[in-house]
Amino acid sequence: MPTQKITPHLWFDKEAKEAAQFYTSIFDDSKINFISQIHDTPSGDCDIVGFTLLGYDFMAISAGPFFKINPSISFHAKCQTFSEVNKIWDKLSPGGTVMMELGEYPFSKRYGWIQDKYGVSWQVIHTEGDFRQRITPVLMFTGDVCDKAEEAIAFYASVFSGSEASVLARYVKGGEPNKERSVKYARFTLAGQEFGAMDSARMHGFGFNEAISLIVNCNDQKEIDYFWGKLSAVPEAQRCGWIKDRYGVSWQIIPSNMGELMGKNPEKTTPAMLSMKKIIIADLEKAGDK
Repeated sequence: MPTQKITPHLWFDKEAKEAAQFYTSIFDDSKINFISQIHDTPSGDCDIVGFTLLGYDFMAISAGPFFKINPSISFHAKCQTFSEVNKIWDKLSPGGTVMMELGEYPFSKRYGWIQDKYGVSWQVIHTEGDFRQRITPVLMFTGDVCDKAEEAIAFYASVFSGSEASVLARYVKGGEPNKERSVKYARFTLAGQEFGAMDSARMHGFGFNEAISLIVNCNDQKEIDYFWGKLSAVPEAQRCGWIKDRYGVSWQIIPSNMGELMGKNPEKTTPAMLSMKKIIIADLEKAGDK
C-alpha cells in the first residue's frame, strides 16, 4: 500500500527502470520498492517501477515516446549542508542541462536547478527548518496558465481536506516579463504533503502534460468519485483513471490497492482497466475473479 496520499508519477519512453536505479544511487534513504510489468497495452508491455528517494515515494512507467518530461513540474531536494548539495548536483549533472547555475541566491546560500539526462528537473537547495519532507514537487505555471498559480493552489487546497496555501514571495515592479504581484513562490499542503508553485511569464515553450502526473491514492470508490468529480476538467483526457484539471495538470485517481487489484488476474484485469475512464473498483474485482 502507498504511504503517501499523493505520489508523483514519471512517464518515460523505455527508461523507467534505468532512471529509478540512477536516482536511488544518488539520494540517501532511497530504494526501489517494486518492479512489475503490464502486458498488451496500447504501448505494448510496460515496466512499472515504485521507488523512494529521501523517504519520498515515486512511481514511474516505461510506456513509449508519447509524452516528454519538462520542467513545468520540478522537485526541490532539501539539503542540510553545502556538501550534500554539491554531491547531489555533481551526480545529477552528467548529460543534464543547467537551468540555474549552482551558487548563492537571496533565498539560499547554495542552490542550483538542473534538468537531468532523463529530463527530470531538480532544484537542489540548502535550507534550514522542516526536514520531514525532503522532496517537494513544484508546479510552474507558464503560457496560457501563467498568473494562475495563486488561484490554482487555492483550488487544490479546497479539494483536499485539511490543506492550506500561502504565497511566500511575489514579483515586484520591474520584474518583467512577470506581472507585478504574480507568484514568485508559493507553498501549499495537500493531505499533509508539501508542494510549491510559481508563475513564469518567460517564453519557456513547455507546460504541464501527462509526462509528470500526480497519483491520488483513494481508499474506496467514494473517494475516487469525489476526486474525479472535483479535479477532472478535460473530458477527452479521461482514460484509465487519468484526468486533467482546469490548469492542465494531469492526475491519476486510483484505488490505493491498485497493484493488488491488477495483479490478481492480469489477463482479465488489464483489459478491464484499459476500457475504463474512471476506475470502478467493483468491476476490477469482478474481472479479477473470472
